[in-house]
Amino acid sequence: MTFAPDVTERLARARADLRMGVPVVVAGQGLVLAAETLSAARLTDVLALGGAALAITDWRAATLKARAYDGDVARIALPVEARLGWVQALADPADDLANPMKGPLVSLREGDAELARAGITLCKAARLLPAAVIAPLSDPAGFAAEHALTVVEAGAVMDTTMAALDAVVSARVPLRVSDAGRLHIFRPEDGGEEHYAVEIGQPDRSKPVLARLHSACFTGDLLGSLKCDCGPQLNGALAQMGAEGAGVLLYLNQEGRGIGLTNKMRAYALQDQGFDTVEANHRLGFEDDERDFRIGAEILRKMGFGAVRLMTNNPAKITRMEGCGITVVERVPLLVGGNAHNQAYLATKAAKSGHLL
Repeated sequence: MTFAPDVTERLARARADLRMGVPVVVAGQGLVLAAETLSAARLTDVLALGGAALAITDWRAATLKARAYDGDVARIALPVEARLGWVQALADPADDLANPMKGPLVSLREGDAELARAGITLCKAARLLPAAVIAPLSDPAGFAAEHALTVVEAGAVMDTTMAALDAVVSARVPLRVSDAGRLHIFRPEDGGEEHYAVEIGQPDRSKPVLARLHSACFTGDLLGSLKCDCGPQLNGALAQMGAEGAGVLLYLNQEGRGIGLTNKMRAYALQDQGFDTVEANHRLGFEDDERDFRIGAEILRKMGFGAVRLMTNNPAKITRMEGCGITVVERVPLLVGGNAHNQAYLATKAAKSGHLL
């Protein structure tokens, strides 16, 4: 019988559970709850188990002046009298400037950090703040069975293998820039968000194709936000492809450099407090860029392309694509979208992320 969920399906369940505030169990380790969706009742219950801690990234730990003895993560001991508001304030930097004193914080240095890393990784995959309340369990399997909780293996959580992509459907879509437009839909087998490829004309698969990897930007692409240059880049890339008569624009659902729209808005709120785009990501606990460029490379391969003329201002994107097996024969600049509202943003991309602007 094959009714039972496999490893990939259990991971998808775990992400959904955490988004709803439901705990998950890491096999052989313990309990994981997302700090963002934690309830007061469940916090009380997990504290009663003993040994509870808040797992945060080293970036967030640096902001909190907490010791990250485990290198990339820190485990902050949670006292039995901990309250929900305090725990969530450790995870969310929104009120750091108004309430900077959250300590003294005691970082755990003994024991294994595998449960902490798995918890943070699951929270990131669920597009939540990268902070997890964790608690060791003497009998994880029994606890999961008793409370009907999803069980995942730590190794599966930390596995960096990219989920397989399936080509679902494609159809002709006449566009303003070209009436020879076609939209391709690709669906990852891990239950993640779908990604899209906009094909202009009939590009020759034997030659480098004019291509753009465009990360979804709801605010810039749909609302015309002036805080970034995404909308003009999207339209400029399509216009150039239309003018040349051929090209492929990959529209990847990796909003906010891979942290999701909600976390991007948190970063925007931090920018309003005076932090630049990179500093905001770090205060939230994220890396500068959390995107997975293997997705774009795999879509290109599935469409029959092995070489591109890449439309980008980011040399690192060229390196990442070539590392994924796609030959980049030319960098095609895309210098559009600057305005009075995003000058500081573009300057930060140039100074800290190496963009050629």
